[in-house]
Amino acid sequence: MPLQLPNTKQPFPLPFQCISCFPSASMVRLRISSTIVVIFLMIQTGFLLFMYARHSSFMPQSEEKPSRVHILILSSWRSGSSFVGQLFSQHPDVFYLMEPAWHVWVTMYQNSAKVLHMAVRDLVRSVFKCDMSVFDAYMPWKRNLSDLFQWAMSRALCSAPACDSFQRTDITNEMACKTLCGKYPFSKVEKACKTYSHIVLKEVRFFDLTVLYPLLTDLSLNLKIIHLVRDPRAVAKSREQSVKALARDNGIVLSTNGTEVEDSKYKVMQEICRSHVQIYETATQKPPRFLKDRYLMIRFEDLVQDPLSEIRDMYKFADLRLTPKLESWIYNITHGQGPGKKKEAFKITSRDAVNVSQAWRNILSFQKIKKVQEVCRGAINMFGYKLLDSEKEQKDLSLDLVLPRRRNQFSW
Repeated sequence: MPLQLPNTKQPFPLPFQCISCFPSASMVRLRISSTIVVIFLMIQTGFLLFMYARHSSFMPQSEEKPSRVHILILSSWRSGSSFVGQLFSQHPDVFYLMEPAWHVWVTMYQNSAKVLHMAVRDLVRSVFKCDMSVFDAYMPWKRNLSDLFQWAMSRALCSAPACDSFQRTDITNEMACKTLCGKYPFSKVEKACKTYSHIVLKEVRFFDLTVLYPLLTDLSLNLKIIHLVRDPRAVAKSREQSVKALARDNGIVLSTNGTEVEDSKYKVMQEICRSHVQIYETATQKPPRFLKDRYLMIRFEDLVQDPLSEIRDMYKFADLRLTPKLESWIYNITHGQGPGKKKEAFKITSRDAVNVSQAWRNILSFQKIKKVQEVCRGAINMFGYKLLDSEKEQKDLSLDLVLPRRRNQFSW
């Protein structure tokens, strides 16, 4: 029988075919299972992203943006900041504290202002959040309202719910408040703070705007900054009325390890002027985007020249409205008689505000004026004040030394 050769045109019998070319049933099931898992994970991720976006778009207003407005009045000693603080303190929607960081400097006076910046910032953040436990490190354990620095300057601490002697709409008086409200427990501070829509702090212990960036980028705060400046020559004159009261703070500014300084050589004035220039330049010359619409510079001289107009601008910036009672009080407080007495250096009394702003020209010697102009020339030029070249110019009160204000715009 002839030998039969296999037909090469036909495929090999199954035993001779490539087994690896055909996936097994188990491998097919594995691939299908992996595909399903991947698809499921993609669907689940998409669903979670959708729910997050939906939640964010329908998030209550209180979660999207803090319900309170936080205002920091940033200035230096004897620049009219106590007056500006009162313009806010007497508003019925405002919880106000005057220089709460005083407690930090008193407790840690052997340090420099730069070293204390962090502690001051942390205290300010806590107060803005109405967390008054931050004072535990700086005050006695058992304490009353009267243990808080300049507490009676706050209408909020002289009226309900902090004190039952006054109503929120009342214009309070510091001496009456001290008499009637000082013995209320310190716990009233936090209780009162939480009932206000606006929290305003006045501070003179920040020398660098960048220190405040963590507060400005804190989503739990709605922080705005009012930067108050004043003619350095007027500041120097006012500081001479308060030499002893400022001696310890001067030492902290100049880093003297706790030694008090009288600043007869205007070294502290030089640091103050430098800080104002630095703050203003940081806020107006290519500032970070988060500063947009959150910085306002005002000059004390503009404020006393046209109080209601400037105050309306500040209130608009702070989302507040000027009430008729406040408007009447502001007129009375800025149209008193004379520049005020030496013993009233840290008090808000009814004075002729324009007279106050010009008083330095009749009191400082021309030699002192020249020295202040030397150490603060940059600030004088930047904020629109005219330099004096002679004693004759100094005494000529018809010569206006406050130049028209240049309204710098943000550059983004």
